[in-house]
Amino acid sequence: MYVVCKDHVDVAIDKFIKEFEEAPDVVDLEHTKFIDWDPPVKCEECDHEAKFLVV
Repeated sequence: MYVVCKDHVDVAIDKFIKEFEEAPDVVDLEHTKFIDWDPPVKCEECDHEAKFLVV
C-alpha cells in the first residue's frame, strides 16, 4: 500500500507490481473516505499533498 501525490503514482504502481506481481487498484483520496483509517497527509516520496492510495 502506498499513499502518494499525483507525480508519484507511476512510481507507486511500479513498486506495487514489483512486490506483488499484479496490478494495483488506485483510489482517489479526495473522493473516498475511510471509517477506521486516516490516510497520511503527505506523499511517501516527497512533501507534496497525498492524493492517491495504491493498493
